[in-house]
Amino acid sequence: MGNYVAEWNPKLYDEKHAFVSHYGSHVMKLLAPKDGEIILDLGCGTGDLTHQISEAGAIVTGIDQSASMIEQARKKYPSIFFQVEDVLHMQYEQQFDAVFSNAVLHWIQHPKQALQNIYRSLKHGGRFVAEFGGKGNVNSITNELEQQLKQLGSSSPALSWYFPSIGEYTNLMEATGFKVTFAQLFDRPTLLDGERGIRNWLEMFCNNILQDIMDEVKEVIYTKMEQNLKAILIKNGKWYADYKRIRVIGIKE
Repeated sequence: MGNYVAEWNPKLYDEKHAFVSHYGSHVMKLLAPKDGEIILDLGCGTGDLTHQISEAGAIVTGIDQSASMIEQARKKYPSIFFQVEDVLHMQYEQQFDAVFSNAVLHWIQHPKQALQNIYRSLKHGGRFVAEFGGKGNVNSITNELEQQLKQLGSSSPALSWYFPSIGEYTNLMEATGFKVTFAQLFDRPTLLDGERGIRNWLEMFCNNILQDIMDEVKEVIYTKMEQNLKAILIKNGKWYADYKRIRVIGIKE
């Protein structure tokens, strides 16, 4: 959704990164969808949380910039309406009772524009409920990756994720017109799948950063990162990413 990863791998996403939807179930409690509500799932991925929203009786639309993710979502949940769409270009006008977004907004390099479009899409009194990476998110991984790319002489804008502080993001929300009723930043160490946990994470979420690097060089990067991050990110023999998350609720006044 606006400055998203170039190409998503839906199979890898579903098989090795189920934690995205698993943890999204927690923020779903903040959304508390109701029967008959019209809800937009912004950055729906392969549709698991969209499906949960629909099971509550809401009329839900799932959008994602990735055509491959939307194709997978349609296969999994054919009764739900999914559409390829970018938050920075969506044109909804006072259509939704709620806009929900999980693990998406840290990919957006133009948060003000995204918030304006979200605000416009909501009915008066509608709510915006989101969780995404906050200040300090995956610092250990990004610092190490930056070091490896620097050693390669890469000038890639690799680490261009948007990880704001609560103050920064809630100020943007208020400037857009939202009444912020909830904001939280918290540590959430996140279990990665198996011995290849850190590699799977890099392959999934850093594809746009490493896509122009030859496979042999990627292998060197992965190996060095594994060696250098073991002491920090392995606990009881398992990989944990050092996630920090923001959760917010804003009401359109």
